[in-house]
Amino acid sequence: MIPPPGEPASRRAVLALAVPSLGALAAEPLYVLADTAIVGHLGTPQLGGLGVASTVLLTAATIFIFLAYGTTGAVGRRTGAGDPRGAAHVAVQGLWLALGLGVAAAAVLAVSGPALIRLLGGEGEVAANAEVYLRISLLGLPALLVTMAGTGYLRGIQDARTPLVVAGATAVGNLVLQVALIEGLGYGIGASALSTVVAQVAGAAVYLVKVGGAARRLGASLAPDREVLVRLARIGRDLLVRTATLRLAFGAATAVAARLGEVPLAAHQVAFEIMTSLSLVLDALAIAGQSLVSTALGAGDGGSARATGARILGWGVLAGVVAGAGLLALRVPLAGVFSDDPAVEALTAELLLWVAVLQPVAGAVFALDGILIGAGDLRYLARAMAGAAALFVVLALGVLGADLGVAWLWAALGVMLLARLLPLLVRFRRGRWAVAGAEHP
Repeated sequence: MIPPPGEPASRRAVLALAVPSLGALAAEPLYVLADTAIVGHLGTPQLGGLGVASTVLLTAATIFIFLAYGTTGAVGRRTGAGDPRGAAHVAVQGLWLALGLGVAAAAVLAVSGPALIRLLGGEGEVAANAEVYLRISLLGLPALLVTMAGTGYLRGIQDARTPLVVAGATAVGNLVLQVALIEGLGYGIGASALSTVVAQVAGAAVYLVKVGGAARRLGASLAPDREVLVRLARIGRDLLVRTATLRLAFGAATAVAARLGEVPLAAHQVAFEIMTSLSLVLDALAIAGQSLVSTALGAGDGGSARATGARILGWGVLAGVVAGAGLLALRVPLAGVFSDDPAVEALTAELLLWVAVLQPVAGAVFALDGILIGAGDLRYLARAMAGAAALFVVLALGVLGADLGVAWLWAALGVMLLARLLPLLVRFRRGRWAVAGAEHP
């Protein structure tokens, strides 16, 4: 889907990537949803253990998301440059990196898991169930990271359909297996973790076949390549800084909300989860931006990359406006869905005003993130995110120290979002990110 020189990617090309990506992103939470629905019937300690263990696992998955994002940009450049063999070679190295990191991370978490569970408040039966779930789930962590890298390859060659099919099929398979093992055969929380592991391994196998088949067909080596591995690790380092500082800011927000009281914490959690759900649409557009921008730059067409970026940015803002308007209209009844406590309901409705108003800003930030990730302008992204997160932490501590309330905490989150937007917008307008070629210098 390479557009004419200097022209933006077509609306059809954007939608062909964004819509399936949205479906794949929406399918991912079904893993956790299925586990929660089924484990919840086993008992409260089991459900609590699942919550604690899932926090550890989801944090690890979030940290390693660079395996998908970094591979997308690197593969997209080679695809645009007319080098499918080079794209397949990068994908193979991405799989090697994912496998190595997955094994290492699983080993570290196997040793540190009990301490992390206690740190997160797990005690007694809750801790025991969390350890069982975590220990078994770690067997699937390498497969999960391989899936991320494989997804990055397919997005880089502009195949968004396969990740959607794999995500949907493995989510359904996970659910069916859990029902059979727990509801049918009477096994416990360990069976829930095992079902997820089986689904993750099955998904990873699909990507191994896809990437391995492409590599053999195109004559790309399946052996590790130190030079490419180092380059991908360097890309991963910058994306890791960006992701880790963002998670640090969100963690600080939750910590401050918890210290403001039970009602503020409950309202904050509901507002944050709704914001996270709305972000799926924005993230789908960002993924389309990663693929289309990297492909245009790989083809040597900086003009098309900038025009495509402008189109993605406009769509991101529009999606934010639509999401914000819908949330404004529904915020009061929506707040009542999540709590029967009038105080929580009222405060949640107030916080959802902030979520709604910030959606257009979030749409622009997500779009710019995707554009610059696709371009490989990752060091700038990392620095911008670190600066915005540091500013938020200072403001959040001020809110806590002055006991200003959770609404002011969300005002601080709004400032952080604006602090992310401004440097990214300046970078985009100046165009220094649009460096053409099969490799980002």
